[in-house]
Amino acid sequence: MHARSLFPKVTALLAILMVMTPFTNSAHAQPTGQELARMVHDRDVGDDMTSRQTMELVPSEGTKRVRELDIVAADREGLRRTLIRFTSPADIQGTGFLAIEDGQGGTEQFLYLPALKRTRRIVAGQKSRSFVNTDFTYEDMERRPVENSEHLISGEEALGGVPCWILESRPKPGKESQYSLVRAWVAKDMLLPLRVDFFVGGQQPVKRYTVLQVESIQDIWTETKVVMEDLNSGHKTVLESKEVKYNSQIHDSVFSQQTMEN
Repeated sequence: MHARSLFPKVTALLAILMVMTPFTNSAHAQPTGQELARMVHDRDVGDDMTSRQTMELVPSEGTKRVRELDIVAADREGLRRTLIRFTSPADIQGTGFLAIEDGQGGTEQFLYLPALKRTRRIVAGQKSRSFVNTDFTYEDMERRPVENSEHLISGEEALGGVPCWILESRPKPGKESQYSLVRAWVAKDMLLPLRVDFFVGGQQPVKRYTVLQVESIQDIWTETKVVMEDLNSGHKTVLESKEVKYNSQIHDSVFSQQTMEN
C-alpha cells in the first residue's frame, strides 16, 4: 500500500473521507474544464467499496466529539449508490443514510432515525441543511451531474508539492445548488480534488474541503484523511478511514431502506 501525505504542517486535529484514479498522460496535456469535470466525475472507484471510518466533530473551542461509521458504496453502469450506518456513540448509533442516483441527474436520499423508528426522504429544499450536525450538507453527500454546471480551468497551482489544475464550476441557470461557485484543486496525476472551496454568493469561500492523505489501495487512489471546515465558525468535521476494501461483489439488495433500518 502506497501512501502520500499532504500538507504535513497541518495540526493533528485535522483528518479524514472518499476516492479516485491515476491519470496516465505523463505530459498532463490540459483538458477543457468540461473534460476535466467529466474525468473527475467518472474516475475509477472500483465496482464497490466498503470502509470503516472515524468522524471527529471539532469546534473552534471546546471538546471534540467522536463518532464511528461504516460505509458501503457501489458504482455500476455509471450510477452510484451509498449506504452509511453510524455504529457509535449511543446517541447516534443505528442512524442510517441511503443515497441512490436515479439515472436522470438526480439522487434520492433517505435518513433513518432509530429514536423515531422511521425513515424520511430528503427533498430538494432540504439539501442545503447540515448532514447529521456535521460540516457537510446533504448536497455535499451526492455527486453533481457534470452537465448541470459550467466548468472552467482558471489556472494551475501546486498543493503540498502536487501539481494541480484549478477547476471552477458554476451552476447553470435553472439548476438548483446552494453554491454559486465550487473551486477545486485537481491533482494532475491522480484526477483527485485535493482541496475544494465552496462559495455562496460572495467573494470569499464559506467552507473548505481538504485532503490530507491519499493511499493507493488495490491500485485505486483513495482519500484516507480529509477535513471539511466551516470558514466562518471554525468548526471542522474530520474523517479517517480505518479499513477500505474494493470489489467485494456487494449485492445490490444492500442498498435498500430495509437494510438501512435493520
